[in-house]
Amino acid sequence: MRDVLPVLGRWYAAGAPFGLATVVGVSRSAPRDPGAAMAVGPDDEVVGSVSGGCVEGAVFELAREVVADGEARLETFGYSDEDAFAVGLTCGGEISLLVRPVTPELDPAFGEVAASVEAGEPVTVATVTGGPARRGATLAVWPDRVAGGLGTEGLDVAVTADARGELALGATGLRHYGPDGQRREDAVEVFLQSFAPPPRMLVFGAIDYAASVARIGVFLGYRVTVCDARPVFATARRFPEEAEVVVEWPHRYLAGADTDDRTVICVLTHDPKFDVPLLTEALRRPAAYIGAMGSRRTHEDRAARLREAGLTEAELSRLRSPVGLNLGARTPEEVAVSVAAEIVALRWGGSGAPLTATRGAVHPPRPPADPAR
Repeated sequence: MRDVLPVLGRWYAAGAPFGLATVVGVSRSAPRDPGAAMAVGPDDEVVGSVSGGCVEGAVFELAREVVADGEARLETFGYSDEDAFAVGLTCGGEISLLVRPVTPELDPAFGEVAASVEAGEPVTVATVTGGPARRGATLAVWPDRVAGGLGTEGLDVAVTADARGELALGATGLRHYGPDGQRREDAVEVFLQSFAPPPRMLVFGAIDYAASVARIGVFLGYRVTVCDARPVFATARRFPEEAEVVVEWPHRYLAGADTDDRTVICVLTHDPKFDVPLLTEALRRPAAYIGAMGSRRTHEDRAARLREAGLTEAELSRLRSPVGLNLGARTPEEVAVSVAAEIVALRWGGSGAPLTATRGAVHPPRPPADPAR
């Protein structure tokens, strides 16, 4: 959804109705996660994808139909063992889609939501997918305000509380309520889609490898900052235009930066005067990934220096060093791929092994929804 919102925002601002299909539920090895979106707009222009190509033809027709009749629909695509290709989902699994018309009259807050996402302002959109409430009704929830409504005051209050909780986690998924927001009932199904600001990637050391890591970080959707104390190397022209470039001693910059459990920290300086104070700071703060470049000999020397600096074995165990997966990478671009592969594997619990050498589902199972919610 984040990728297609700029186009949808333009359609919305021009007053052009469009049909928006959003993945709200998946099972087994479905190709796209909840929140993936496809829209059909003026002159049958299509943006986005909900299945990687498997059911887009059917979704195209559904999107046109909901624009014509003004009614949202919930559709499920999948296959049974008896008829594997009946609905065209040949890649396996099952997806549930909410397909709804979007106009300023039906969704007055859509433009404000699109602007917030573009500006990096956190917002969660709650949309009714089933039950006695109007399917397709939306409630936009920011940390300090709301817009829209789902039908009853009690439902709005309960969903607002949950939406702000999900926003803090950057989570997306289905929730169930009673008609007036009762927590232990499941008459109304609501899809909460959180648009948290993009996670950060902090790259330290303005070398050729850093430029490649920054490029792949931008590609993966991170908000990338490159930091180096040497102004001759830390120049904007050497890095992607989307990346922020900072001239500062790395440990000083990190000490004043905000990190969280989604932050990625890549230390590519491999110089003790930078590495040791920087990693001492990094390994004691929240981060999803902390990797450091260098040979195995460099790693052993660095680890010894960090122990001398007072780091515990538990803190050192967070360090991924030498950085990246063993792909046999040589060039800066290949090394960046190996680093990105390690980050993705760590995020989703992947083994890093070739899929041809593994068995079972390609995608790790998703955690079940909390039944109490």
